[in-house]
Amino acid sequence: MTSLAGKVAFVAGASRGIGATVAEALAAAGATVAVAARSETEGKLPGTIGAVADRITAAGGRALPVPCDVSDEESVNAAVATTVDAFGGIDILVANAGVLWMGPIETTPLKRWQLCLDVNLTGVFLVTKAVIPHVRARGGGSLIAITTTGVDMIDRGANAYWVSKAAAERLYLGLASDLKGDNIAVNCLSPSRVVLTEGWAAGGGGVKIPPEAIEPPEAMANAAVLLAGQDATGITGTVQRSETLVAQG
Repeated sequence: MTSLAGKVAFVAGASRGIGATVAEALAAAGATVAVAARSETEGKLPGTIGAVADRITAAGGRALPVPCDVSDEESVNAAVATTVDAFGGIDILVANAGVLWMGPIETTPLKRWQLCLDVNLTGVFLVTKAVIPHVRARGGGSLIAITTTGVDMIDRGANAYWVSKAAAERLYLGLASDLKGDNIAVNCLSPSRVVLTEGWAAGGGGVKIPPEAIEPPEAMANAAVLLAGQDATGITGTVQRSETLVAQG
């Protein structure tokens, strides 16, 4: 088990689903966790940053709920500043916040297209931009963007979600080269199969997933912990699939 003792992690999109599972796993591995997301109160989807932070604390970990809208630069900068003020720095970023829209291009409303880009791409850009100086100041660390296997599935057509995630992968693959000299690992992580999160249930368009295509969320959590323990001397500049990475150890 990778030890993250003494590390501070900022997890964007951590109020539910993969983000919440990853935040709890990082805390179980010893990291102090900023649980960042917009969900301060229960909304259409279950889960809040306070509830996730409370679960971490109840399990003996250390966490802080931090309100954060990744599509808003002022909100992101304030959330990162709150984390640094509370914990002294940041070593790990998990850029997980995302919205799902998988409708065909010809019937996709412009507002849905723009929302995917605003959250899934610009949101990754904003949190990464804000966190980099703090990770650099710690002498290195790890940046992780959560993406999707759908990026490679060009035989299945096109949609706003996959396009935005593909752009985020290109951003991170380029950043790995830019930040190697700062000892910062930069990687993308996606599920090997489908994780049935609350977001998938709400935005998956009613697609039925066969049992063999479903991945337990713990696979993503274990893979994220492994990548969180990296710096530029280890795994960097890669797109990893959760179950494959965990199996390789």
